[in-house]
Amino acid sequence: MGSFKTSVFIFVLYLLERALSNSLIQLNNNGYEGIVIAIDPNVPEDETLIQQIKDMVTQASPYLFEATENRFYFKNVAILIPENWKAKPEYVRPKLETYKNADVLVAESNPPGNDEPYTEQIGNCGEKGERIYFTPDFLAGKKLLEYGPQGRAFVHEWAHLRWGLFNEYNNDQKFYLSNGKNKAVMCSGAFTGKSVTKKCQGGSCITKACRPDRVTGQYEKECQFVLDKVQTEKASIMFAQSVDSVVKFCTEQNHNKEAPNMQNQRCNLRSTWEVIRDSEDFKTTTPMNTQPPKPTFSLLQIGQRIVCLVLDKSGSMATGGRLNRLNQAGKLFLLQTVEQGSWVGMVAFDSAGYVRSELLQIHSSTDRNVLIKSLPTAASGGTSICSGLQSASKVIKKKYPTDGSEIVLLTDGEDNTISGCFNEVKQSGAIIHTVALGPSAAAELEELSKMTGGLQTYASDQAQNNGLIDAFGALSSGNGALSQRSIQLESRGLTLQNSEWMNGTVIVDSTIGNDTLFLITWTTQPPQILLWDPSGKKQDGFLVDAQSKTAYLQIPGTAKVGIWNYSLQASSQTLTLTVTSRPSSATVPPITVTSKMNKDTGKFPSPMRVYANIRQGGTPILGASVTALIESTNGKTVTLELLDNGAGADATKNDGVYSRYFTAYDTNGRYSLKVWALGGMNAARKGVIPQQNGAMHMAGWIENGEVKWNPTRPENNKNDLPGKQVCFSRTSSGGSFVASSVPVAPIPDLFPPCQITDLKAKIQGGNLINLTWTAPGDDYDHGRAQKYIIRVSTSILDLRDKFDNSVQVNTTDLIPKDANSEEDFVFKPENITFENGTDLFIAIQAVDKVNLKSEISNIAQVSLFIPPETPPETLPPSVPCPDISINSTIPGIHILKIMWKWIGELQLSVGLN
Repeated sequence: MGSFKTSVFIFVLYLLERALSNSLIQLNNNGYEGIVIAIDPNVPEDETLIQQIKDMVTQASPYLFEATENRFYFKNVAILIPENWKAKPEYVRPKLETYKNADVLVAESNPPGNDEPYTEQIGNCGEKGERIYFTPDFLAGKKLLEYGPQGRAFVHEWAHLRWGLFNEYNNDQKFYLSNGKNKAVMCSGAFTGKSVTKKCQGGSCITKACRPDRVTGQYEKECQFVLDKVQTEKASIMFAQSVDSVVKFCTEQNHNKEAPNMQNQRCNLRSTWEVIRDSEDFKTTTPMNTQPPKPTFSLLQIGQRIVCLVLDKSGSMATGGRLNRLNQAGKLFLLQTVEQGSWVGMVAFDSAGYVRSELLQIHSSTDRNVLIKSLPTAASGGTSICSGLQSASKVIKKKYPTDGSEIVLLTDGEDNTISGCFNEVKQSGAIIHTVALGPSAAAELEELSKMTGGLQTYASDQAQNNGLIDAFGALSSGNGALSQRSIQLESRGLTLQNSEWMNGTVIVDSTIGNDTLFLITWTTQPPQILLWDPSGKKQDGFLVDAQSKTAYLQIPGTAKVGIWNYSLQASSQTLTLTVTSRPSSATVPPITVTSKMNKDTGKFPSPMRVYANIRQGGTPILGASVTALIESTNGKTVTLELLDNGAGADATKNDGVYSRYFTAYDTNGRYSLKVWALGGMNAARKGVIPQQNGAMHMAGWIENGEVKWNPTRPENNKNDLPGKQVCFSRTSSGGSFVASSVPVAPIPDLFPPCQITDLKAKIQGGNLINLTWTAPGDDYDHGRAQKYIIRVSTSILDLRDKFDNSVQVNTTDLIPKDANSEEDFVFKPENITFENGTDLFIAIQAVDKVNLKSEISNIAQVSLFIPPETPPETLPPSVPCPDISINSTIPGIHILKIMWKWIGELQLSVGLN
């Protein structure tokens, strides 16, 4: 009985972990298993790259083991090899491993020359990151001087990815004032080196010592702290892993709490080791007594996509037009979403499973239409999900092993026997994507997608929200080349009365346009359809299917770039419009939008976080208008504007990740997420590389007392691509999540203002302090807070740990602004000694109308620097001019006599000649 309880507990922990991340990583007896390192399909074939990946992980494992006090190591790693690389006997087909759930991506540098290793990290301190990025040149060892050995850099990135640590350096602010003196931002403070700046002109450079500004006392922005090549300090890996002596993380004993870096700002001044110690990994392990074995590797090569649709045709599917909506969504998937060359089969189920189509490879529109005709058109019977899954497994096994195959499971019904096939599903190696339709779909449905790494989605019965089509549109391949992936440009719906019009525009940008499809659905009778291309030419030729109530138009060739206008007219029915396209080039990456919630389950009153990541390749897109629509099983839709402002739910400003808190729970059960993104006048590609959560670029090293500079970090390169305006439209399905513990209406106000994370302070006009921050809301980042509490202290730890006892600032005249507004406040410190060289620490707490308080903000610091007085200029005492006449007797004047005589003779001689 005890072992059964243990296995159930481990399985539940696994599901909870999967809910937070798509990663397949598991910690087993101190060893990390299931790590997936994927080589991007655009990387030229090079077998040495595989060995370089192995070498990096093999070097990293003992380094990680020592750094974590004999607690963790790398046990096994799967390397995903692109389909377009030459096949080899040792390359096997993946199971659950895909590009979408890869933990590390090896891709070409973007922009060119930027080989900085980094980790995409959108969550809070202690939360797992998204993915690590390396370039082939980095893995080849071409950046050793700048970033150190690859294995050490991998451990630095692993700490970002696995434990949610942040950098202990700061590229944007390399020094700070402490006790009126400049200190380098580093951890620990025991590193040795020099504060220098490099001045270049006309192709030559000189190194100078940094000089403080006479007014502010601060070093100039170009000043850098260059480390001595030989060090004895062992910490910290999150500061300078490339230093030979560094083998530890900073602890609370040697952590520099004053340094203005992301680790202090995001982790409440806690050291990196404290954060690791609080992780589930640490709590569930004990140190090993023996050295760990070397990592093992499996080589997996991506193959053709194999997918089987498993579609519910039980009696409940006849209600509310569900079966017809299933046909409409299935039509989009088969016409557009599934890629050329894929193998597709189809199973329908009620109380038993029925094969509708064996696996068919898609080569043409004819193959697609054969499958469309196999969609179920009649509903009856009970619901046996396991029967459907077992039938799908048989269909796949007739041609291929089930390893790495995909099953798309749609159901609207309850089935209390679903857990009976969990073990079979896990052993099959198939990935299951689940689509829950309506409020009564089986509660255990999501466990199938969680245990297999599939996508979970939910669609309500509100046809105008287009949820079912969005769910099927999101099922593009996790492994196919990006150039073949279907990208959704538009998804709209509206219920029209009395011959009303549904009007709108769709932007086709230059990065997409191939295989563009306009799909229109209705609920009673065909609407009037008008569509014009950017030149104003009316587009005809829509193919109408009266049975499934759909009409579609595929634009031949590449669709014209620009604004496409549409107008749809109908009465007393609901219309939807969906527009999809594929990239216009195999070499130019398209603009993509991916969206998600921070987890798959939400428990009231804990808030959820919404994320939308907008990029073109590795380049973030800034200034877009991004809107999230979150729909509950009640049919209520909440609209949120997502922001990339580095405040509230948003971890980093201007990184192309747009975020917002969700607190508007209205019921228990499933919620769906859809994101609209629009790029217009304010949207632009980010030309300058933002500070990444990655290994520190070493500006240079000091060897034998001489500064030897390394190549400049790419963000300082004048050849960087400048910000370029982009216009685009995209929609993205972000899957679904399940809410629990939501009380019946009226919902109580249990949401405090969110934590202020971007508080900054500077000295103004002598002894005044100017504070700036982004305003929180009444409920996290929504609404308006009631008041602010600002406190100051000369002890950073007292302010953090004894905030309520610290000196309070008079904020009578400080009225909070609406959430996400910029706040600015100036005050003069009172009741505290503030003199030259004093370090003062400031923090803020926001309070809402029911007196709920936010967490204490990040702590800002100022150091009072009073410039030394310049003594008045004084002239030397007046001395009479000496007599320099010919007869002068002043000592030495005879020299002047001789000089004047010689000059006179010379002039005479020149004149004679």
